[in-house]
Amino acid sequence: MTCGNCYIVGAGERINILPAPERGDLLIAADGGYAWLKENGLEPDLVVGDFDSMAEPAGVAHLVRLPKEKDDTDTMAAVRLGQDRGYRRFHIFGGTGGRFDHTLANLQLLAWLSRRGEQGWLYGPDWTATAITGGALEFGPEHRGMISVFAHSDSVRGVTIEGLKYSLSGAELDNGFSLGVSNEFTGVPSRVSVEDGTLLIVWER
Repeated sequence: MTCGNCYIVGAGERINILPAPERGDLLIAADGGYAWLKENGLEPDLVVGDFDSMAEPAGVAHLVRLPKEKDDTDTMAAVRLGQDRGYRRFHIFGGTGGRFDHTLANLQLLAWLSRRGEQGWLYGPDWTATAITGGALEFGPEHRGMISVFAHSDSVRGVTIEGLKYSLSGAELDNGFSLGVSNEFTGVPSRVSVEDGTLLIVWER
């Protein structure tokens, strides 16, 4: 297992931030994400896809071709390739916009990673999402704007929210009611934790 980060760039909407891999990190272009990287002078370590959103690039040394008909999305396939190489932290760009079902699939992917004891972050145009399972997520006082917490499991127990405008202590949330939506950072350190189950957390960047 490696302690580095795996950055995955998909064919979704292009946002105002790009991955900044360091030594030991892995940069994967998922299908049309290759064009976005090349336009910004970034060369992926690996290109994967069925190439339904762009023509298959020529002259790429490390390319994994996927069948058109498959169970995994291109993003999920990229995550699996990263896992095979020992990565456990995944940053997903270009995974929102376009087809809404693909955005939902990528949010589910965050929960899937969390339940495996791994970490994933999905970057939208002005927001970031992640998932926690039986753990906690902390924010520094520099964060501003909105933050929302959603139950991904049928029932999530022991939810505690500290340092935000609206607090909770040991609460139970379910995925049929949006109690955790539209909370706010208050300029102090904050923390969201859960004892049992998986939470999806989305905050403004």
